[in-house]
Amino acid sequence: MTEPLYNVLFLCTGNSARSILAEAIMNKVGKGMFKAWSAGSFPKGEVHPVALELLRNLNFDTSFARSKSWDEFAGPDAPKMDFVFTVCDNAANEVCPIWPGRPMSAHWGVPDPADAAGTKAEIMVAFTEAYRMLSNRISVFVNLPISSLEKLALQKHLDDIGTADDKATPE
Repeated sequence: MTEPLYNVLFLCTGNSARSILAEAIMNKVGKGMFKAWSAGSFPKGEVHPVALELLRNLNFDTSFARSKSWDEFAGPDAPKMDFVFTVCDNAANEVCPIWPGRPMSAHWGVPDPADAAGTKAEIMVAFTEAYRMLSNRISVFVNLPISSLEKLALQKHLDDIGTADDKATPE
């Protein structure tokens, strides 16, 4: 029996860095089982150039990347989301729209690499660290036996992923 295709939305305030990275990672790692999108509560209107550079350096197609409002995903014509993850502290504390279908949600906060200052190399390190943290969490998530877990058990796993030790790397 094949797994269903699950829709995932990653939310951040500006939708310019972390949520864009998460969308790219999920669509690559979860291909065939997950379809991801990203959005922001107050989108910046453009994707951070270092996020795009990092993704291109890692052989991601970045043609999908655009900064957009979460309003695009709250209407009746939007794809029905199965999971919604906030990846920044601001979006976790904001009042989110009521998502059609009431998807499961969790907060997977990651420090904002767009706030990094310093040399180009130091800024790239911040983006690389955010990518690593998101990649680890998404790798754990896509390997959960989602269809066989009860809803409460699945919610606990989702919450645990967001609070996991980010220094560990996936096996």
